[in-house]
Amino acid sequence: MDSRPDFRTTGVWLAATALAALAWWFGSGLQPHWWLTWLAPLPLLWLAPRTRARWLALAAFVAYAVGGLNLWPYLHEVIRLPSATIVMAIGGPALACMLALLLYRRLLQRGHPVTATLAPATLWVAIEYVNSLTSPHGTWGSVAYYQMDALPVIQVAAVTGLWGISFWLWLLPAAMATQIRTNANSRSVAPLALALALALSLLGLGYGAWRLQAPAGTTLRIGLLSLDAAPKPAFDSPVGQALLARSARAVDRLAMAGAKIVVMPETVFASPAATLPALAQLSRQHDVILDVGIDWHHDPHAERNTAMVYQPQEASPSLYFKHHLIPGFESQYTPGDRYTLLKGMPRIGLAICKDMDFHDTGAAYAGRNAQLLLVPAWDFRIDGWLHARMAILRGVESGFAIARAASDGRLTLSDDRGRVLAEASSEGRDAELVGDLPLRMTRTPYTRWGDWFAWLSLIGLVVILVVALRGSRSSGGPHPDHEKCLPGLPHP
Repeated sequence: MDSRPDFRTTGVWLAATALAALAWWFGSGLQPHWWLTWLAPLPLLWLAPRTRARWLALAAFVAYAVGGLNLWPYLHEVIRLPSATIVMAIGGPALACMLALLLYRRLLQRGHPVTATLAPATLWVAIEYVNSLTSPHGTWGSVAYYQMDALPVIQVAAVTGLWGISFWLWLLPAAMATQIRTNANSRSVAPLALALALALSLLGLGYGAWRLQAPAGTTLRIGLLSLDAAPKPAFDSPVGQALLARSARAVDRLAMAGAKIVVMPETVFASPAATLPALAQLSRQHDVILDVGIDWHHDPHAERNTAMVYQPQEASPSLYFKHHLIPGFESQYTPGDRYTLLKGMPRIGLAICKDMDFHDTGAAYAGRNAQLLLVPAWDFRIDGWLHARMAILRGVESGFAIARAASDGRLTLSDDRGRVLAEASSEGRDAELVGDLPLRMTRTPYTRWGDWFAWLSLIGLVVILVVALRGSRSSGGPHPDHEKCLPGLPHP
């Protein structure tokens, strides 16, 4: 027998790996092309029954690790995370992809095409969910956020949370790959996998299209403002007073344009004062609700990252203390533990930046029937699009509009369907915008049922693993050791 390597079939393996890496590079990260996220696993799923397990594992890990390097400049040069953390951030999805593909391959070989189709999606969601419960960064890194430009797709989050989007992103490619696999095991059952995936996809798209047709309720005109300046100047210092003067002129312009609320970014000023009369006067003068981020050290034992909100008819400001702090960057702050709703109607809640990366924020305000969240924020310039969209998905899940003003990021007005109705970049520049934001009284299924879909995925994963470990079906096809693989790849 000729034992020389078959460069043609080795080339197929390399091509599948390269195509997956390329699709993951452009379909993930800070500026993803949403449609490529769906295609990224497809070459690897196609390859799964055609090569040995060790080569499939290598292809999956290399493809998603290389594709994930699109985050390297952000994590290393901008965020300046430790190398070990960066390895986890890039290698984690690569490892999850590898495990998903190996599980898919094993189930295909044992004659379970429907279970194989469900396996990668179920495993991926289970990993994402456990990570969200244990990570200090919450849901950051979920593939669901890469679909934020696909409005009908993201509506499923109103029922399942972001977990349903992540599941869908693996289910459809796996169902397609199952139809064109090499093995003939259970060929008569395989179309059921595609039929299931297509039925769920049509149901999801139909629900999304229906939900996007919902009529608008009342509208509220909101202004967002970010001024390029040194962060956290003392309010009473010359620098702080100069920034206050610039802010006052901008608030005047926004009020003249009809804004009833003005939101400024996180930690615009630093102050120990219980109230800042100049901001209160600015609110009363223009008859606007004014939300300003303050580095607040009124309590000498607890410095707080604070949203200080002035209402024209209120004697003292409403306060909200940021709950979720960035490890390392915000170690000086004491986290908050209360949620704040402003008095009156509409029902307006308060949050700050990273709080919107976590489900507890959305759930807390959904339970309080909030219609709108005001969110001062501060991004890292190049992550403005992604971080704004993470916040916007909380609104889809929990049923409220969001007015988010970030320095070095984006100013965004979004409704409870995730539509961005107004947006401006504040990446190293002054930015302001005014827009009309529709408000609804929305109570989503997700707010009632919570993370039911994630728990269903965890239970489903246990069942799938039992099936995978039981061996081939009694009616089965060939044992995996006798599977026909790409001949050009080295055998174990």
